[in-house]
Order: sequence, then C-alpha cells, then structure tokens
Amino acid sequence: MSTLVKFDKILIAPCGMNCGTCIAYLREKNRCPGCRIYSADKAISIQRCIIPKCVHLVKTTSKFCYECEKYPCKRLKQLDKRYRTKYKTSFIENLLMIKEKGIKNFLSFESERRTCPNCGSALSVHRSFCIACKINLN
Repeated sequence: MSTLVKFDKILIAPCGMNCGTCIAYLREKNRCPGCRIYSADKAISIQRCIIPKCVHLVKTTSKFCYECEKYPCKRLKQLDKRYRTKYKTSFIENLLMIKEKGIKNFLSFESERRTCPNCGSALSVHRSFCIACKINLN
C-alpha cells in the first residue's frame, strides 16, 4: 500500500488518543468530531471525559497531558490501562513519543500503523478488523 492515511494534529486528544482511529470518529452515523472539537454531537461518555476540560491542561503550552503538573493523573492511568489491555495501545507511550519526537513524527507513525494494508482506509483502534474492507488484522 503506497498511500497512507493522513491524520491531523487536531485529532490527537490531550491524553494521546488518536481520535482519527476511534470507532466513534470513523463510523458513518452520529460521527464524533474528536476530543478537541467542542460539539453537542459527541457521545455522552466523551462529553463527560474530564481530560479535555482539565484545569491543569489549560496551563500547558503544548495542550497535551505530558506537560501537566499532575501527569500522569489517575484518569490518564485508568485510560492507559484499559487501552493497553483491550486495544493494545498506550496513551502514555503515545504522549512520550509526542514529547520526545514531536507531533509530526507521531502523526507519521500513526499513519503507518493505522492504515489498512488491504484497502488503505483508517484502522480503528477499537476493532481487530478493518471496518471498510473487513479484513482481519490479527
């Protein structure tokens, strides 16, 4: 596959989640615009997330959790554990890469690992198959 999915910086949530790989963003119906976009269209669980509204996050220059005085906070640790266990991805590792290598390198890394090798669509972190072509990724 020569063409990789391109992700935008606005899709990288403060916690390190690539919203462009979230099933809520990728689905056709009731599509979530991403954690950094303020919209009433978001799922209730996403609207209730404390990370984008964190009083400490607004004090950071980068607007990423790695720069926060409370990093890693309890909520981030909980999310990281759940995503490592269920989806084989770590928000804390993502944030470390963003901090050390920059957002452009992280976006390139995400494009390589989150592009379907069969059809070139974006892969959801929440599925073990491509939602576009249904190829199994395990």
